[in-house]
Amino acid sequence: MNTTYTGIILGIALVLAAVIYMMPSEPKIPQLEEVYWGPGQKPRKIDESIRPFKIKFEKEMIDDLRFRLNNTRNLQPSLEHSGWKYGVNSNYVPTIIDFWLNKYDFRKREDHLNRYPQFLTNIQGLDIHFVRVKPQVPKDRKLRVLPLLIVHGWPGSIVEFQKIIPLLTRPQANRDFVFEVIAPSIPGFGYSSQAAKPGLGAFEMALILKSLMLRLGYDKFYTQGGDWGAVITSYMAVLYPQHMLGMHLNLCMVLNPWTLAKTAIYSLIPWLMLDEERYLSSPLGYQIQTLIAETGYYHMQATKPDTLGIGMTDSPAGFAAYVLEKFSTITQMQNAWTDDGNLLEKFEMTELIDNLMMYWAPNKITSGFRIYAESTSSRILKMRLNNIPVKVPTACAQFPHEIIFQPEALLRDRFVNLVKVTRMKRGGHFAALEEPELLAEDIWSAVPFLMKRSELLRN
Repeated sequence: MNTTYTGIILGIALVLAAVIYMMPSEPKIPQLEEVYWGPGQKPRKIDESIRPFKIKFEKEMIDDLRFRLNNTRNLQPSLEHSGWKYGVNSNYVPTIIDFWLNKYDFRKREDHLNRYPQFLTNIQGLDIHFVRVKPQVPKDRKLRVLPLLIVHGWPGSIVEFQKIIPLLTRPQANRDFVFEVIAPSIPGFGYSSQAAKPGLGAFEMALILKSLMLRLGYDKFYTQGGDWGAVITSYMAVLYPQHMLGMHLNLCMVLNPWTLAKTAIYSLIPWLMLDEERYLSSPLGYQIQTLIAETGYYHMQATKPDTLGIGMTDSPAGFAAYVLEKFSTITQMQNAWTDDGNLLEKFEMTELIDNLMMYWAPNKITSGFRIYAESTSSRILKMRLNNIPVKVPTACAQFPHEIIFQPEALLRDRFVNLVKVTRMKRGGHFAALEEPELLAEDIWSAVPFLMKRSELLRN
């Protein structure tokens, strides 16, 4: 590690140490009120029924989309031999446009996206869209059916779960349980309504999704999440532990000052950690460099989401490039050194366009950006939510190319009932779409551990 990075890390450690010294003890758990997020004043009565729903790609929308794709301007050429290091290589963009325009069968994909039962129900003034898939239990077997809420993030959607749902709802020969899967489009995404008022972020979404599960008749349930889904379900565990039997995450992270300070110290003095963790936790300088290079989108979406949204909503080519860059680089950072971003190494172009359509067709690009602004506001930061321990039994799947890695010893700073940590063989950030079999198997194997710890906590 060079002297520049050593200085950065030492400075961070000293600043965090000062913050920790001045910081009061563990914050109280905030109480959330059922805010009405819909337009105008709250009506006297809200329809709380559960209504069947199907995705429909309107002809007018398709015609407009094709017109925009057909009239994409000639792009400036990318720098020679630059790969995707400056972002999506403009030489590859015509490939994306051509597929969306000429090879993507809108009607077949509409049928594909409707293959699982879907519903809408109104919660706090917002129509919440969700997929609900019940298992087919053979008559000759007695199986416990466990409700499992699986939650996506940005720039994902329920499309991420198309391949994993059958792996979770199909009984396994050696298990005495099976899952019923509930996969919502989080507010402002897909076919869920966007908030009409400021303030609806990941923290507030925890209440909405808890209410969804209660409305479906589940007082107690399991959860699974990655990206913002991991954040939302972790907030659910803090706010409503009485309703959660266990939680599985494929993005486990602890961002409280004490843990970040320890991370900086361990990177300078790695022998303080166990040998097993030393290799993965010590190159903090590289991690900082990577985060600076790859999180510019986060700052933009957390500060000016609507400005960004105007350009993306107007240009399908621009939106596709912006989103698919993430499916390349945070699947594996080394993809940026290739001319095609290795985009199709783990994904099919059809499913990538399916995911884009979950933003484009319902016009939810801007509201999808807003989760960053609403979840990092000064009001939220003052609550110090990351300093509140998560006591719900938790299992973590750590994929080798995930955007952040923290060893188990640091994860326990927040997840105090961490029952299982699995180092996965392969995969990156979009685990359910990249490696559905690996993720599904880890969920199956985690549940007995979660059950056992939950029983111990009750007794």
